[in-house]
Amino acid sequence: MTSKGLVYYNEIEAGVLEKQDGEYVFQYLPAYLSRPGARPVSITLPMQAEEYRSKQLFPFFANLLSEGVNKRLQCLRWKIDERDYFSLLLKTTQKETIGAVTIKPIEE
Repeated sequence: MTSKGLVYYNEIEAGVLEKQDGEYVFQYLPAYLSRPGARPVSITLPMQAEEYRSKQLFPFFANLLSEGVNKRLQCLRWKIDERDYFSLLLKTTQKETIGAVTIKPIEE
């Protein structure tokens, strides 16, 4: 099963983050890479055409999630398992995050 989110940097489409068969993949969009003045979404994810792959959710994206009581309340509200970081990320980072990055689910 695949789940995807479109990653925005300062409201500009920057890349795609997906969970694919238990692995996380992040790739910058070609249009973003060629954009004058474009910046990486994180210093841990420098701009490159090749995709990044990880068995765990990339720490930068995991750090966008709430913790403690706020996380529990969000999980209860949207009926998301507290260990399902990717679903929680797609649900809670669509707007008004701390910083320049937001993530919107891609409906397939």
